[in-house]
Amino acid sequence: MRVPLSWLAEYVPLPLPPAETAHRLTMAGLETTYVPGASAGWDNVVVGNVVDVSPHPNADRLRLATVETGTGTQTVVCGAPNVAVGQRVAFARVGARLIDGKTGEPLELAAATIRGVESAGMVCSAKELGLGDDHEGILVLPDDAPVGAPLADVLPSDDVLEVEVTPNRGDCLSVLGIAHEIAALSEDVVTEPPAEYGEGGEDVADAITVVVEDAELCVRYTATVLRGVKVGPSPEWMRRRLELAGQRPINNIVDVTNYVMLEYGQPLHAFDLAQFAQATVVVRPARDGERFAALDGVEHTLRPPMLLIADPEHALGLAGVIGGKNSETTATTTDVLLESATFNAINTRRTAAALHIRTEASSRFEKGLNPELAERALRRATALMLETAGGVAARGVSDTYPVAVEAPKILFTGTQMRRVLGGSFPQTQVISVLRSLGFKVDAIDENQLLVVPPYWRTDIAIVEDLIEEVARTVGYDTVPDEPLAGRVPEYLHQPERDLREEVRDLLVASGMQDTISYTLVGGADAALGPVADGFEPLRVANPLSREQEFLRTSLRGPVLRAAATGIRQSASGVSLFEIGRVFLPREGDLPEEREIAVGVFAGPRGRSLWDAERALDFYDAKGVVEALIGRLGVAPGFERATDDMLHPGRTASVLANGKPIGIVGELHPRAVASYDLSVDTAAFFELDIGLLGEQVPQLRHHFEPISRYPAAMRDIALVVDDDVPAERLAAIIERHPLVVRSTLFDLFSGAGLTAGKRSVAYRLELQSSTGTLGAEELTEAVAAITEQLAKETGATLRA
Repeated sequence: MRVPLSWLAEYVPLPLPPAETAHRLTMAGLETTYVPGASAGWDNVVVGNVVDVSPHPNADRLRLATVETGTGTQTVVCGAPNVAVGQRVAFARVGARLIDGKTGEPLELAAATIRGVESAGMVCSAKELGLGDDHEGILVLPDDAPVGAPLADVLPSDDVLEVEVTPNRGDCLSVLGIAHEIAALSEDVVTEPPAEYGEGGEDVADAITVVVEDAELCVRYTATVLRGVKVGPSPEWMRRRLELAGQRPINNIVDVTNYVMLEYGQPLHAFDLAQFAQATVVVRPARDGERFAALDGVEHTLRPPMLLIADPEHALGLAGVIGGKNSETTATTTDVLLESATFNAINTRRTAAALHIRTEASSRFEKGLNPELAERALRRATALMLETAGGVAARGVSDTYPVAVEAPKILFTGTQMRRVLGGSFPQTQVISVLRSLGFKVDAIDENQLLVVPPYWRTDIAIVEDLIEEVARTVGYDTVPDEPLAGRVPEYLHQPERDLREEVRDLLVASGMQDTISYTLVGGADAALGPVADGFEPLRVANPLSREQEFLRTSLRGPVLRAAATGIRQSASGVSLFEIGRVFLPREGDLPEEREIAVGVFAGPRGRSLWDAERALDFYDAKGVVEALIGRLGVAPGFERATDDMLHPGRTASVLANGKPIGIVGELHPRAVASYDLSVDTAAFFELDIGLLGEQVPQLRHHFEPISRYPAAMRDIALVVDDDVPAERLAAIIERHPLVVRSTLFDLFSGAGLTAGKRSVAYRLELQSSTGTLGAEELTEAVAAITEQLAKETGATLRA
């Protein structure tokens, strides 16, 4: 909301500098920025009086203007066609900072010789002063402007406050709303603008008939009629204020409605009365499929309960959002129907959102307006319209207000204030603050107040709202400091959360990047999860889009899409993961929520030249998963597995203490292409955090002394069936109490071996904590290991 200071000063004194005013408003909860206007550069611009205008001796289109500046006269070259003797003008001396009328760029005025005539100064246009876009003629000042006075003292300030209005403070989308805030901060009083006018026309009930079909959608509808108006440009003061507030002036009728909307925060609309059949206004919900042509030239298809302003024959406006093309005021309009109403906030917001129309009116209605504003704004707009467009106003106001809305009466106590703030203020100060904000306050006793909010504050409903008003106005920094009282809350042990965050930290420590995606996904992603037969993913009743229609059943889709984006934007590979909940539907119950971790590796392994050719693959993913599980104090394991999204033969089930907790593998080429991963190979893992947590021991670490005795190495080569995994052989070997570790160092199949057989060679490291192992003990240990391998897998020693 842009609030011109010159406009604001009409309603409330501004004792502080603009920057300090902006700071005080910010500290009171309204983020405000002071924006200096063009007048900040008018140091060398004064009011001049044109005493002579003569032709330029060397140019037909230029003239010489002699200007009295208060300290003497100055003759300058001027190309404006409207310069005339007796005019008060803005005269810029050499050194003035202006705007170039042709380029729009800032410039510092210097003396120049134009067609042989020296010109040390300039008679300025509005554009050169930064006051608008008019560069065709000079700016003519009022006849009573004092000659020689600084221009900044004559023209109204164009300084502006830019206020970021919070959603609950619709009242601050108005100049008067900001004025009330400043009045409270400076302990002053707001003077509301005059709204009196003469009523010389027929009775309003004879001029129009108003029918409201749904009182819930239209709480209050007020209207009046003006006849004999003359549509034309608005006066300069109104145009200037609208421009400073960010509005484009159109004509005096439309400008008045916009002016009062900015002044009071109440949107209004002016219709051409001649367009209403039978002089009847019907406020009704739209019919399903009804077509409506708006002022912006777009034709919309409507549905109930979108609210229309209509006559008995056709729609003329979309209530609270935008007017109709068929009822706008034009140069031929002579009779105006002026509307000021209170429309349902929720219905207005839904209508604007559904039709993709965002207007100044809808942004105010959707925040909720007090019905009392409607008549106040209507009378103010009628007075201004009579002033700027002439005509005659009908007697009275048509007011359809079936159920009056009463302001809430709120009991305020000092006890409640101490409970919320931890301190309190004297009752006299509380009363003073609330009254300065426009509240009606009655003291019941020394502890209790009965408070009624003003008509412009629809956001005040409970006592906590009043406490906030007092605290922010007095200043949160003045609230008395009080030490914390009561018992300090005990630590709440949450093992699932602790494990999830530890897994996240371990994955980040391994070099992966954490990602976050939306819980709602499209249908394709929702189908990726393990949904039981006969069940469907949970669908949102009113999805924002088709991409956010279902509760996710898997994290695979979002993570793979994030990886595809990362590959396109990075010269190196990506390793991403996400930890989040998935939602699996259950019959007759809420969905089962599981905490899942999903990771993907794709692209070149590193940035160095020797790593550039190697792509991230299965072993990178397996290594990260293995290290993660091991750091949690669990024995990792892997078994051959299958998954529709993963490559057959390059997929393994992830085990923790022998129990399956997830899967790891390389993506199938179909999946790589489906998610637009611009790589040949991509690795993937998916872990169930809940299943992993069941295997994590409470006591993960125990002390085991390092043996003082040396280790011995032995190599064994085994012949086994092709389908016996090396992992199984290593597990059997390492079960022997003397084996510290085993390392696979050779695989062989082919000549010399029976078909379906292969040779697997391991290096065993054996060590005792009680003494040095002798040859006999080592031989016995190897024999025992070989015997166990033969019993469980059919392995034999290779000759």
